[in-house]
Amino acid sequence: MGKLVYGDAGTEIEFDDRVLTHLQIVIGAKLRRRESFFFSWKDDPSVGDGRSSIWLDSSVPLYFRFSGSRVPTINRDWITAMTASANSGAGLTFIEEPGESSTPLPKSTA
Repeated sequence: MGKLVYGDAGTEIEFDDRVLTHLQIVIGAKLRRRESFFFSWKDDPSVGDGRSSIWLDSSVPLYFRFSGSRVPTINRDWITAMTASANSGAGLTFIEEPGESSTPLPKSTA
């Protein structure tokens, strides 16, 4: 499991490396254009089974930490779907990879 480390407080959100790679592409594209947005996901039951959101802005430090060294194959349909979500009024919402039925849910720690 990789981690998205958010902000100076070091909030860590765990994602599968494949998921994290796709999120990095979508989030990076938005922040390069200086577009701020919410990123929301459903929490893993082990951390409360709720829902979490963070505000992403180019002024907030982000660190993508991958557990493996190999870059996964990119699913363009997944990038397109997540980009459409990120461009909506609700912001980027974590969605499972098209064609997959059991993408692990994120785990966050402060």
